[in-house]
Amino acid sequence: METYTTVQGDMWDSIAYRVYGSEKHMDVLMRANMELLEIFVFGAGVVLAVPEIHAEEEADMPPWR
Repeated sequence: METYTTVQGDMWDSIAYRVYGSEKHMDVLMRANMELLEIFVFGAGVVLAVPEIHAEEEADMPPWR
């Protein structure tokens, strides 16, 4: 599994865009980093797990569909 080290001001959606190319995958990041869910705006130096996106997560449908 890859990792991402945050820079000051990163948020879940901006990190998802940076690592996956789309904000719609921020739920994947959040599930992989449950211990950090209370953080909305990250400080510098937080290391996040970045799991691989599976085919079903790449679909255009939102996760609740």
